[in-house]
Amino acid sequence: MSKKVLCILAEGFEEIEAVTPVDLLRRAGIEVVAAGLTGIDITGSHGITVLADCELDEVDDDFDGVIIPGGIPGAPNIADNAQAMGFISKMYDNGKLVAAICASPAVVLGKAGILSGKKVTSAPGFVEKLPSDAVFTEGRVVTDKNIITSRGAGTAAEFAGAIIAYFEGKETADKLLDATLYKR
Repeated sequence: MSKKVLCILAEGFEEIEAVTPVDLLRRAGIEVVAAGLTGIDITGSHGITVLADCELDEVDDDFDGVIIPGGIPGAPNIADNAQAMGFISKMYDNGKLVAAICASPAVVLGKAGILSGKKVTSAPGFVEKLPSDAVFTEGRVVTDKNIITSRGAGTAAEFAGAIIAYFEGKETADKLLDATLYKR
């Protein structure tokens, strides 16, 4: 049975950190639903507007995981939205995958209170904003049980690869990254 992942898009999201995982996961056969926080036309932090599949308030919780792109003000917009935070917390509480990149590990997952004792990474400018009980690791992508975190736009393909490996295995992820000529 195919896995199903939600990607939350908020105004000001980092485009590469959303589009790269959505694209690569779909290539791997994983169903990805892009949900807009405040509508379906969502503009990223660099002025690129994307059309989400639906609005967040239209989704149920029948997902195997959630992807949270970074970006400013995208990450704070997600952190300030009770529905998004409730969805993320529910995914975590149910043992589902929670994947966040760039500012979102600190800004979103930190606020959700789910990083205690977890190995995580974050964008360099947000490391000091991680909760004091999180275990910062300077890897490009860090996986700790059902949490995957990554540093930023330049690690988006590796981040997507880690999510694919989580669901479909490392061999599938490696084959897909090789097919896209991603250099590791």
